Amino acid sequence: MVEEAWLRGPIEGVDPLTAPVLYTFTQAREDLARSTVGLTPDQLWTSTVGFHIRHIARSTDRLIEYREGRLPQQLGDGDPGASREELLAELDSAFNRAEKVVRAIDPITLREKREVGRKRLPTTVIGLLTHIAEHTQRHVGQAITAAKAIGARGGN
Repeated sequence: MVEEAWLRGPIEGVDPLTAPVLYTFTQAREDLARSTVGLTPDQLWTSTVGFHIRHIARSTDRLIEYREGRLPQQLGDGDPGASREELLAELDSAFNRAEKVVRAIDPITLREKREVGRKRLPTTVIGLLTHIAEHTQRHVGQAITAAKAIGARGGN
């Protein structure tokens, strides 16, 4: 069995304070790919697996925009019907974009103030990074549970 991402050692060129977000992306990719093997688009969307995968991707994009000091449009996570491959590709693209940002973060900026949501609630750069990681893992867990409930062959 392959060790969890965070147990595979330091990530070259990445500060240990920002690395957990990248570990989360790696773990999410692997867990979601494994747990959705064999699911049809109908199964993905009637079971909420598709919603959770798309929600992770689009939420990651929005949270990175907040990190950059921008207030993103609040778009829905709808549009059901995408295939497993399309959903995982969307997730991978969102994680790739976010990874570039995370890799470039100067740790000295982690305490900088940011605002999130329509109410412009206060947070910090490290707060946003922490939320990206925990939010991703929460929805990965929900997607895996939903996949198991419909009998996905990949399981965890």
